[in-house]
Amino acid sequence: MTVSVEVLPESELREAIGVLVRVVETAGALIIFLGAVWAFARFAAALLHGRGQASGFNRIRLTLGRFLALGLEFQLAGDVLRTAVAPSFTEIGQLAAIAAIRTALNFFLRREIALERAEVAAEQSGEHKAGPRPAEGTP
Repeated sequence: MTVSVEVLPESELREAIGVLVRVVETAGALIIFLGAVWAFARFAAALLHGRGQASGFNRIRLTLGRFLALGLEFQLAGDVLRTAVAPSFTEIGQLAAIAAIRTALNFFLRREIALERAEVAAEQSGEHKAGPRPAEGTP
């Protein structure tokens, strides 16, 4: 004789997780939206004040990239939560595809952020990258 005690029936658990998924995904969307608003405001302020220098734009892009990366992490967390209770093979496949796409996006965002950070640091320290050299024999 096996005695099974359910703390929370599966249907109620699915409903509770559905609410959590919406909260986490909303948080991710809100983070991305706030980052975009912040970046646009900083961009507009830089244009209006005539400080359209590359270093200023690089800082804006760097911060926006951080917002995007964080927002994508929240979106991925929502996808993982969605498949937490008895997922089907279809749901597992969809999660794998979504996770792969979002992980790739995050990888490239992080790489871009690292490059931008290095550029900003080089500009702040006074180092300027040498421009392309003309080919030999050209004036």
